[in-house]
Amino acid sequence: MKKQNKKQSQNLLDLVPRQSKKYRFEVDGEGKVTVFVENKGFFNLVAQKLFKKPRFTQIHLEEFGSFIWQKIDGKRTVKEIADLLHENFGEKAEPLYPRISVYVKTLVNYGFVEFLAYE
Repeated sequence: MKKQNKKQSQNLLDLVPRQSKKYRFEVDGEGKVTVFVENKGFFNLVAQKLFKKPRFTQIHLEEFGSFIWQKIDGKRTVKEIADLLHENFGEKAEPLYPRISVYVKTLVNYGFVEFLAYE
């Protein structure tokens, strides 16, 4: 017999993501986003001093990622962002929901994005 989960399951498409305030980003003239991640901590400091490693790592988002990143504003749901992605890219965005689900989960797992409280 399976245990019933008391916590209601949440549909990812209904959640509202927002960008983490820990990271800064820039958008170039072509609309591509670069996210800057500060390399903190003792070992990173040593690597910066001894091996001339950069203080910030630059993460360059591709076309779809840049579009999604710019639509994550703390107001739109993942489904609304997916619909905008489909409007803008059409069939190129397919498979739409599996693609955006994996992408948003990856952003959350790395701490670039967080979900607003679910009500």
